[in-house]
Amino acid sequence: MWLFIAVLLALSCPAGRSEVVHKFNTCSEFFFKGQAPVIPGILNPNSEHTRYKKICQRYNFTSASLGYRYATLYDTESRIPVFSAYIYTGQGDFRRPRIPWMIEPQLDPRVVGMTVPYRNQAINEDYINNSYGVNHGHLFPSCHAADESTAKSTFTLTNIVPQNIRFNAGSWNRIENETRDSMSTHCYDKNDNVLAHVLTGAIPKPGKNELNNRVNIPSYMWTAFCCYNSKKKLWVSQAYWAPNKQEHHNEAISEKNLQQLQQFLNENWVENVQLFKKDCNN
Repeated sequence: MWLFIAVLLALSCPAGRSEVVHKFNTCSEFFFKGQAPVIPGILNPNSEHTRYKKICQRYNFTSASLGYRYATLYDTESRIPVFSAYIYTGQGDFRRPRIPWMIEPQLDPRVVGMTVPYRNQAINEDYINNSYGVNHGHLFPSCHAADESTAKSTFTLTNIVPQNIRFNAGSWNRIENETRDSMSTHCYDKNDNVLAHVLTGAIPKPGKNELNNRVNIPSYMWTAFCCYNSKKKLWVSQAYWAPNKQEHHNEAISEKNLQQLQQFLNENWVENVQLFKKDCNN
C-alpha cells in the first residue's frame, strides 16, 4: 500500500536537480563575502548537524554548467527551510512560472518495501485542502529572479513554508516588491551592475503547530539584504520581519536595520546570530 502511495507522490511532486552538500563551499557565491550565516546550534562554520541539510539549489543542470541558482538550509524535522540565500541582480522580464512543485530526492532514501516516503521533507499533498488558511510561501520569491529559469527553480518545496494566505498575498508581497525596488535603486557594485546578497528565513513555531501533522507553520518570516552602493561609496543593509498570521488589511511592516533584525532573532529564536560577515561592512 505504501509503495503504491509512494508512486503517486513521486508522480505528483517532480524531483528537483539540486545537490545536498556537506558544506556551502560549493555554492558560497550566494553568501556575502562567501560566508554563510552563523546560527549557533543550527549552522556553525566548523560543525555539522544531521537535522539541518545544506542544499545548493540548481535547475536545468547540464554538464557544461553546475547551474546553481541559490542556497538553502533545510530543517528535516520541521520540514521547512531555515533560510534561502540568493543574489539579486535586477528584475527579470518574465511572467510568474506555472510549474509543478518539486521535491529534493537526496533528502530521503529510495522507497523500499513498506517504507513511508518523504520522511524528511514536505510534499505538495501536505498543503492541499488544509484547514489552517495557509499556502506556499516562497523564501526566495520568483519575482526576485533574474530570469525565467531561475524563477522556476524557486518552485521547490525546500524553498517553501506554510504562510498565511492573506499575509502572503498582502503585506509580505508588498515587502518583496519594496525590497526588489530598493535593491534596484541602491545596490550597485563597482562596475555599476545591480548586485545584492539576500537572506530570507522563517522562525518555526514551538509545539504542534503543524500542517497535515507534518509541516511546521512558522511563527515569523524575516528577510534582509546587504549590498554596496558604488554611487555613494557605502555599504547598505535593510531588514524586515513580521508574524505569519492572518491580516484583515494590508498591514504595514516597518523597515528595520540589520542590527535590529539580529537582535530580534536573538530574542525570539537563537542567540548570537550573525547573518552577514562583519555585519555587512567591507
